[in-house]
Amino acid sequence: MRFPAIVLALLSAALPLAAVTPRDAASRIEGRLQTVRSLRSEYEHLYFSMTASEPLREKGRLLFQKPDRMRWDSREPEAQTFIYRDGLILFYIPGEKQLIRSRASSDRSEFEILALLSGRKSLTDAYVVDESPFPTEAKGAVQVRLTPKVEGEFTYVLLETDAATWLIRKAIFFDWAGNKQEFRFSRIEVDPRLAPDLFELKVPPGTEIIEDEASPKR
Repeated sequence: MRFPAIVLALLSAALPLAAVTPRDAASRIEGRLQTVRSLRSEYEHLYFSMTASEPLREKGRLLFQKPDRMRWDSREPEAQTFIYRDGLILFYIPGEKQLIRSRASSDRSEFEILALLSGRKSLTDAYVVDESPFPTEAKGAVQVRLTPKVEGEFTYVLLETDAATWLIRKAIFFDWAGNKQEFRFSRIEVDPRLAPDLFELKVPPGTEIIEDEASPKR
């Protein structure tokens, strides 16, 4: 039985944090995200490779709008823009004067994030939900481990949220090769007004446009 998001919020407020089971937490995260229409957030993305001693790191701003639009503007270490809309990926690298256009592949971490943020993927239906504490500096953090019931690119996902908002603050993806991607979200604004042209991309004259059949890796 699915409860309305407002009921889940009231229940979570009434329960002490220690009484919230991993499955309860997953249900509350899912219920909260179902009420969200759009998001604006600062993000930090780290990619830990088995072949590199130091992670690749980027920082920037994320815009998200239901049902399936995202824009990632990386500021560090270099300017890049990644837009997804209507099954199309636009990946713009100003420093290289290149725009890569491709069709989306659903097995990427960005689209796993999209499915989670949109609330259209049921956490309790799509994953086995377990408790799995991991190091954090956040006070009052609620953490769960999600193991996909259907085998895909990722072996499992760790999520961190808090009982005050039930918004995703951290998502960590582990793949079969032993690599790890971590997304950290901060300064989250819920339901900001986002103009449609924010998910369009105008590039300056002289930009090389590359049509790529494979989705570009961020």
